[in-house]
Amino acid sequence: MAQATDLVPAVTDDTFAAEVLASELPVLVDFTADWCPPCRQIAPVLESLAEEEAGRLRFVTLDVDRNPGTQAAYGVLSMPTLMLFRGGEPVMQLVGARPKLRLRKELEDALRD
Repeated sequence: MAQATDLVPAVTDDTFAAEVLASELPVLVDFTADWCPPCRQIAPVLESLAEEEAGRLRFVTLDVDRNPGTQAAYGVLSMPTLMLFRGGEPVMQLVGARPKLRLRKELEDALRD
């Protein structure tokens, strides 16, 4: 299963609306898969940022193999895809693993808009 933790919990097709779309905080969704090496690379980066951004930004993970409905609804074709939701709407999409500093800057830019 995808690398769900206390800081980056897993969401499913069934819980996506409540956990992501209805969230008061912006939510970064990590669309991931067990077979994806870059997904494993970015997991500790997301974990670290989730700890630093607690209370300001939520991080969740969604296993695309087990939750094809949400993957299809947002047209996610490559893993990992990181999608930032604010007010129930996707406001940013990033494809591929990236270093922590770069991801932090991309998030800051998106959250500033």
